[in-house]
Amino acid sequence: MKIYNVTDPEFKKYGTVISHLDFTPLVEALADTPVTKGVVYEPSVESLEAVPLAKQLSDIYYGEMPIQIGFCNGYNTKLNALEYHRDSEINVSTGEFILLLGSRQDITEDFHYDTGKVEAFLVPAGVAVEVYATTLHYAPCRAEGKPFQVAVALPKDTNLPLESSHLRSGKVTEDRLLAARNKWLIGHQDGGLDPEVYIGLTGENLEI
Repeated sequence: MKIYNVTDPEFKKYGTVISHLDFTPLVEALADTPVTKGVVYEPSVESLEAVPLAKQLSDIYYGEMPIQIGFCNGYNTKLNALEYHRDSEINVSTGEFILLLGSRQDITEDFHYDTGKVEAFLVPAGVAVEVYATTLHYAPCRAEGKPFQVAVALPKDTNLPLESSHLRSGKVTEDRLLAARNKWLIGHQDGGLDPEVYIGLTGENLEI
């Protein structure tokens, strides 16, 4: 599949490049986070949230709402699933990585999504992007065989375990997609996901 750059006009419907804030301290702190086999996601990491930039992101991009900054590190190469939140997500990395993105508007009424609509975008090292709430996304993919270290900023408590029961049988509604707090997830049958994840991706499980 063609890989665009986040500076290309094709990215505009999915997000925007953040160019007026200095992400260097966050990237430096991110470099000290561990990289292991597979993919590891930590929603809230003290060393990342301690950088002064965290307060700026909270004030400017989340309207003074409390936020968390964690990381997603690893070697992923496949789509596996797509998720969305009720808000933007901010990403920046120590090196290049690839985002596989789609539009929430393309989810069908019965909550299926054709992976043929997914587009790939290269995010250069140190370039911060805001990924819109209407954008489907999931774990980053590595670029040129190198592991990725990606900082992930979201409203506080996003992706933490759910505290109440949600619809898991009967007619499929959006509630069936809720996999964690502020995390609606559509999986692929070949994604190796938890059995409770709603499987609604049709087409190929894309691989970079």
